[in-house]
Amino acid sequence: MLKNDIGFSIWLDFIERDFLKNEFSKLLEKGVVKGATSNPSIFASAIATSNAYRKQLERLKGKTPKEKYEALAIEDIKMAAQALFPCYEAGRDGYISMEVDPFLSHDAEGTVAEAKRLFAAIDEPNVMIKVPATNEGYVAMAELMSTGIPVNATLVFSPKQARQCLNAMKHGLDVFENSGGRRAEGVISVFVSRFDRLLDPVLEEKGVKPGQTGILNAAKIYNIVEHNHTPGIRTLFASTSVKGDHLPADHYIRELLAPHAVNTAPLATIEAYLKDPETEPKLPTHINEINAYFDLLESKGVDMESIYEKLSREGLEAFRQDFSAILESLK
Repeated sequence: MLKNDIGFSIWLDFIERDFLKNEFSKLLEKGVVKGATSNPSIFASAIATSNAYRKQLERLKGKTPKEKYEALAIEDIKMAAQALFPCYEAGRDGYISMEVDPFLSHDAEGTVAEAKRLFAAIDEPNVMIKVPATNEGYVAMAELMSTGIPVNATLVFSPKQARQCLNAMKHGLDVFENSGGRRAEGVISVFVSRFDRLLDPVLEEKGVKPGQTGILNAAKIYNIVEHNHTPGIRTLFASTSVKGDHLPADHYIRELLAPHAVNTAPLATIEAYLKDPETEPKLPTHINEINAYFDLLESKGVDMESIYEKLSREGLEAFRQDFSAILESLK
C-alpha cells in the first residue's frame, strides 16, 4: 500500500453478505485492506437493502428479533473472519469486529457473558469483540483479554478514556500471557470526524483552521498508546469519513498515517486514498504542537472536557438507537 512499509493498516468499515462473497476477496488479494469492522448500523443497512438475507430470514421465522439479528450477523462475521484468516495467520491484522449489545454498556458482567457467547458462536480466533469505553466496559475489556478474546475498545473520544482502555487491556493481556496464552490483541478505536463536524462551524467563525481538532486529539491519544510500548495494542482511527466537500474525501486517512496503527474507513474513502496512496507518515505529532492547539481552543472558549462528555454520551445513544432500529426491523 505505502511506498515504505511503516506498519500502518487500513481496515474496511463495511460488510455485506454478497460483498463478502465477491469484491471483498479482491480487496484482500490486492493488499488494499487487512481487516474489517462492523456495527448494527452497517448490518441494518445491509439487511434492508440486500436480497442475500431473505432465505435465512425465512428459516428464522418464530425467533426473537435479537436472535434473528445475531444469526444473520454471526454468519457474516464468520464469513469475513474466514476470508481474513490468511492475513491473521501471517501476523498482525486479519481481524473482523462485532459489537456487543450497546444496552449492556453499563453492565460489565452482562457484557462479558454476551461477548464470550458471541465469540464461541462465531468460533474463529480473528474476531474482535467491540466494547464501549465506559467504566463497566473497562472491567469487561480486562476480563475478555485475560481469556484471550481480542477486544476493540470503541467509542473512545478523550485521552482519559484511552488511558483507561489501555490500562484495562494491558492488565488482561498480562494475565493471559502469564497463564501461557500466545496471542491476544486489541485496538483502541478513537473517533475522529465527529469532533470536526461539531466544532468546525464554530471554529471557522473564530478564525481557526477547520478539520484539525479530531486529528490532533487522535494524535494525542496515539502518543499515549505508543508510549506504553505494548505491541499487542494499537490505536485504531475510526469515524474517518468526511461529511460535505470542505475537506478531501481521504483527509482522515492521509492526516493520520502512523506506524503501528489502523484506520477503518468506508470503501469510498479508501478508494479516494488509493488514487494517490504514496504518502509519508504524519504521526507522531510532537506534544508541544498538540498542546499549543488545545491551548488555542481554550483561549477561544472551547471546553474540551464538555465536548468529550457530549460526544461520548451522544455516541453511545446513537449505538443504542441503531441497535433498537435493527431489532424493530426484524420483528
